[in-house]
Amino acid sequence: MKKAIALCVLAVIIMASVSAQAPVVPGLGSKKITINLWTHEDPNRSVIEKKYIAEFMAANPNITVNYNTYPSNRIFEALTTAFAGKQGPEIFNVSIGNAVSFIDNGRVAPVDYKTLGLKGPADLEAMYLPGMLKAVERDGDFYGLPLEITNMCLYVNRKMLKEAGIDPDKDYPKTWEDLISLSEKIVKREGQIITRRGFDFRYDAYTNLFIPMVEQLGGEYVSKDGKKAIIGDEAWLKALQWMKELGPAGKNLGSPTYTAARTAFDKNDDTIAMSFSGLYQEARMKASNLDFYNSKDWMVVPFPQWKDSKKKVTANYSAHYYMVNAQSDKLAQQASWVLVGWMLSHGEEYLEKVAIIQPTKKLIESPIYNSMPYSDVFAKDFENAKIVYVGKASARLSTLLSETIQNVMVGGVDPKVALEKLRKSAQEALDSAD
Repeated sequence: MKKAIALCVLAVIIMASVSAQAPVVPGLGSKKITINLWTHEDPNRSVIEKKYIAEFMAANPNITVNYNTYPSNRIFEALTTAFAGKQGPEIFNVSIGNAVSFIDNGRVAPVDYKTLGLKGPADLEAMYLPGMLKAVERDGDFYGLPLEITNMCLYVNRKMLKEAGIDPDKDYPKTWEDLISLSEKIVKREGQIITRRGFDFRYDAYTNLFIPMVEQLGGEYVSKDGKKAIIGDEAWLKALQWMKELGPAGKNLGSPTYTAARTAFDKNDDTIAMSFSGLYQEARMKASNLDFYNSKDWMVVPFPQWKDSKKKVTANYSAHYYMVNAQSDKLAQQASWVLVGWMLSHGEEYLEKVAIIQPTKKLIESPIYNSMPYSDVFAKDFENAKIVYVGKASARLSTLLSETIQNVMVGGVDPKVALEKLRKSAQEALDSAD
């Protein structure tokens, strides 16, 4: 009974969201506080978060919140530099693969359960789908609240497939081999310059998309005990050879030098037919190209498998958690958790306006989630997904993986040579992290 009461509370914060009245930070009095919040860029999300912050400051006139956004590929570096100089923001989020280094180096404060109206970690964990807080758990405490959990599926332009003589309902790509063969039917070039791509990869998401390709074939990124890197040569070589075929050193079907596939896809301007992205892409499409969003010219299909896959593996999911700086004073930490709780209490609006998923049981069971186009495809794939690697040396391993694939695709490096170099460097990264 006590547990049920606690879950119904989420204190003043959750209840305040119902009445649109932001919570007041207890014990603040006449003290003035400045909260700096750093997050990765997302124009749609920025609009609603700035609204929540304005409501929070209206309820707490002595608190000033500075909201700052950074490109996804720059925020980790900015945070690392700031924390090294003891100038880190009070609140921040970054992809979980990078965030673990801040947790493990003592930069992140544990969740203030009392401030959120909870008795302890068990009450918080009970609000979320199983395992959704595991990445930020240390010694029974949690060190962040989920802003979004994202798995990726394949967006397909039905019209472009039809124009290439492909039936999108029957012959959409189900395998990695299909992606290459269909792309060859759709691609157009002027000399060596691609003017229309059938498919292109998501080059900022190798741990989400490429690692599952390896795992489908029985390979591993890092062993389960965290001691050995790059396992299963046959799997790795086949996946690297596929990337080579896709790129300019192979069949010249795609390359990281072109406009990001997901951005070009939303334009519906006959420049790309297929792209990986998350459910959030629907909100971006709706904002940038409403006519295309409302048309029946696009669809979402499951993550591809190899024809000879040894097991079904879907895209690894990414996670972003709002975290609070452990170097801030206690009152600033408390105020920061109140603000984070207030923002995240609007899960349905985040979903409706931004199409990002907070993995609460309440949201996943809500009518709004189940009414979103192709949410069932994402949900089904999620059943076979796991979180991106968040263990030792995760940031360094991600950099090495990116360099390896770029060298194979664009530099023409032999996959065998690239694999040996990757294995050596990755193992050194793991060993030095001990």
